[in-house]
Amino acid sequence: MRTRTFRVRAIGLLATAALIGAACGDDNEDTAAEPVTTTAEAEAPTTTDAVVATSAPEETATTEPMTTEPAASTEAPAPTAPPRGDADLVIWADDTRQPIIEEIAATFAEENGITVAVQELEFGQIREQMSLAAPAGNGPDIIIGAHDWLGELVANGVVEPLDVSGVAADFQQVAIDAFTYDGQTYGLPYAIENIALVRNTDLVPEAPATFEEMIQVASDFKAENADDPTFQGIALQVGPEGDAYHLQPILSAFGGYIFAQNADGTYNPEDLGIDSEGGLAAAQFLSEQAASGLLSADTSYDVMIESFGTGKAAFAITGPWALSQADNGFVATGVPYEVTPIPAREGGEAPSVFVGVQGFMVSSFSEQKELATSFVLDFMSQESTQLALFEAGGRAPALTSAFEQVSGDADVAGFGQSGAAGIPLPAIPEMSNVWSALGLAQVNTLRGDDAATEFTNAAAAIREAIAGG
Repeated sequence: MRTRTFRVRAIGLLATAALIGAACGDDNEDTAAEPVTTTAEAEAPTTTDAVVATSAPEETATTEPMTTEPAASTEAPAPTAPPRGDADLVIWADDTRQPIIEEIAATFAEENGITVAVQELEFGQIREQMSLAAPAGNGPDIIIGAHDWLGELVANGVVEPLDVSGVAADFQQVAIDAFTYDGQTYGLPYAIENIALVRNTDLVPEAPATFEEMIQVASDFKAENADDPTFQGIALQVGPEGDAYHLQPILSAFGGYIFAQNADGTYNPEDLGIDSEGGLAAAQFLSEQAASGLLSADTSYDVMIESFGTGKAAFAITGPWALSQADNGFVATGVPYEVTPIPAREGGEAPSVFVGVQGFMVSSFSEQKELATSFVLDFMSQESTQLALFEAGGRAPALTSAFEQVSGDADVAGFGQSGAAGIPLPAIPEMSNVWSALGLAQVNTLRGDDAATEFTNAAAAIREAIAGG
């Protein structure tokens, strides 16, 4: 049971003041210090090269990392890359990581007699701007991003293969696997995140031993509060367009899958398992639980947060972002909870959640590849820097020794146990064809349409989209 939040003090390169600044600094405050510089006024990139399109979910870096629907269109002018300036080495990071990277980069700059600029961009813009700016010579040498960007970045030729063989054994294998694409590794991981089962310990003191027991406990709780429709057995995020990311553990619990994995862990886009026997069994489960009132298509992220945070849900299936959300995260509401893996079905294997990994990638257009690679492999692989990034963002470290340092935190341990049985979120370009089609099938099934028809049609649409390129 969660009784407190454990945090460690980073050692080595970083001072405690840097951590406080990262946690409390104003996004608009200029934190530049020589020889490190921050983002100046933006200027338009000088290239019009097309960017490979994708509809994979984006991270917001503050609450939910995955929203499983493409970003809504906006009338605002498209963001542009910041000018590179005269720095020897340029790094792009979001506002959460930028202050920490500045401190590390300052030490690296001093040791190497160079200047380093750590420029701040919105997390969701880094991928697009990298593909636009790098070929024109205005891009960074290093970016901090998510592993599932690789399909687009590799296709656009803007990231460099990275030889991590000297440090790979020190990292969790799922994190190294996540940054491996077509047999080559393109990044050094620093953080892992995934979903798990969050249980209200006042309502359910002991973790359910099996998937079936979890469903029974949730059903009993729902039945006991049948007079109030706002009570939920399991608060599972769905929303109006569906949510294939949060659906993954249910799909896998019944033997379904999105793309089959090859022996080397890579994904086979020709083997789609949404309409497999297991996929259709998962669809039927959704239909049955919707009919019983246990699951609902109307459960958005906000509804999930509200339901569990007010004691109106026995369980939530969500990630660490739901715990730490400032205003109404589970920590803020004071609801008693424990994080554990989603239990396996009787006689079956544990459900596999999608594991998202973040890390450092080197630009293939960098004129300072040796320096950039040294910064990534020599500095960012250190335990102290991985712990400092954990302090800033709360995401479990990918470095095994750093993870062990923070695993005394029950939340970190619970999500870590869930992720240990997980699989990397597919980074292949074909995944962009999955989110909308599978999400729509999920919503329609939960709203009463025929489950087998919905999942079969979704699989056919995905195959057709993949075949059409």
